[in-house]
Amino acid sequence: MDGGLAELLPDRDRPHAWTLLLDGAPQSHVDLADPAHLAFEYQRRLGHVADLTAPPGAPVHALHLGGGAFTLARYIAATRPRSTQQVVERDTALVGLVRRALPLDPQARVRVRGADAREGLAKVPDDWADLVIADVFSGARTPAHLTSVEFLDDVRRVLKPGGHYAANVADGPPLRHLRGQLATAAAVFPELALVADPAVLRGKRFGNAVLVASAHPLPLAELTRRSAGDPHPARVEHGRALTDFSGGATAVTDASAVASPAPPPSVFR
Repeated sequence: MDGGLAELLPDRDRPHAWTLLLDGAPQSHVDLADPAHLAFEYQRRLGHVADLTAPPGAPVHALHLGGGAFTLARYIAATRPRSTQQVVERDTALVGLVRRALPLDPQARVRVRGADAREGLAKVPDDWADLVIADVFSGARTPAHLTSVEFLDDVRRVLKPGGHYAANVADGPPLRHLRGQLATAAAVFPELALVADPAVLRGKRFGNAVLVASAHPLPLAELTRRSAGDPHPARVEHGRALTDFSGGATAVTDASAVASPAPPPSVFR
């Protein structure tokens, strides 16, 4: 996040839950009484990746690029006690608000660093993370410098050999940005999958897709089962179908990178 107007709205249906809005756009949902509850579709899909990163309940090292309300960090702390986590969030005013209004469990081993995502990533040791989650937006757009091969090279550096990378990618028709991100990830990682609402994959509407990458085979069967069983079912694309979907897009470099497209106003109505 980057300097937007942050607001916390109480959830009428869950007495200990709040939604974080940034410049009027819903960004995170947190239930302090049930941190394992993931309300947003894309966060549920990121949660599935976290669940499949290691055996159930086993602690992991997780790096979160983009903090928001620390929803996924809380989720991992609740579902994988004794995990060690780092959150890199540039918007220090937002971090202060969240810490005051939605404090982290003092037993959770979560370190929050106020820095640009790429600068924070550069300070993480080699082979440190079992999981890297990228969910970074500035003005509802992912900054250009977090969309390139060079950025993903550094992500792969900090991942353990069997670690997973998961990114929230927002796009709409004609899906040029999403296809470019697939080509970029394919230039760095041999194993890829994409989890999204079928309507988004067909280019029918703007929405979020979760890009998953690894140097080792992904748990595709279980990821597919979990994604299909969500309240808003998602499809998992991989292999030849994903290659065909990318449509010959070329990898993005620092020299050619641009920010992700801005969502249309209707998305947040």
